[in-house]
Amino acid sequence: MDTPPHPDPVPVGPATLPVRRIRFRYPDDLDPAWIKDVPEFAYAANGLSLLMPHAEPLFIKAVRSAMGDLDDDLRRRTECYIKQEVGHYSEHKRFNEILRRHHPSVTRVERWMQRCADWIATKRSRNFNLAFASGGEIMSFLLARWVDKHAGALFAGAEPVPTTLFMWHLAEEVEHKSSASEVYEAVDGSKIRYALAMVMGTVLLGGFAWLSAMVMLRDDGRLFSPVSHWRLLRWSVSLAFELFPAMLVSALPGHGPDDFVDPILLTTWLRQYDPATDTMPIWETGERTA
Repeated sequence: MDTPPHPDPVPVGPATLPVRRIRFRYPDDLDPAWIKDVPEFAYAANGLSLLMPHAEPLFIKAVRSAMGDLDDDLRRRTECYIKQEVGHYSEHKRFNEILRRHHPSVTRVERWMQRCADWIATKRSRNFNLAFASGGEIMSFLLARWVDKHAGALFAGAEPVPTTLFMWHLAEEVEHKSSASEVYEAVDGSKIRYALAMVMGTVLLGGFAWLSAMVMLRDDGRLFSPVSHWRLLRWSVSLAFELFPAMLVSALPGHGPDDFVDPILLTTWLRQYDPATDTMPIWETGERTA
């Protein structure tokens, strides 16, 4: 990983999110099917990566629109949340360039992603956009909890650098799980609006990840493989059992992201970040056992 200079380091206080400037260096011959024994999961993860440069700027725009309604402390924390999000989608943009070179057809899916993001940003209200950001962040947190539980099986034998990219992103999603929700609560806080936005986000997130995975499976001649579809279905059902009950709880009055317990593996690993060199340790993926 390169370590670019960052002339404006952010001071870290008790209520301030750290801003980690991390830049990943990918192997020149990186295969988009970077988990060789289960390429289907790599393709599903790639679909989420393609979505990040469209979804996260939408979240950033939403919380920025509310800055004038926040107190100084919440504004300061929100600015650090924004910087974390900028770091995420900037790194995913670089990774997506590799995906695009191998799978040019995903550019059409990316255009649809951008049209959806533009429609939400321009045709929905400011409060709906804030609810959408809040719901998106709780979904990302719950996805991180699911990955944390299954990391050993999912990433066994995977390429370590893209694995580290995704785990770093998910670990920071855990860290800022409440950031967008705090802004939404300060401005509106309607649980009905939040629930509707979260349902929309779930459909778009799942739909675009699935569609992108299908494009990559088709390109690799696996589109009609029963094993590939069985694996995707099995993981989807497992993830749904993690997401949907917790999402329902988060939509109840008096409940929010801070009610959920953080995953242990990701939060422990994130503490190994070295601020002197702006590096995270490479995630050790190990070998897949029979």
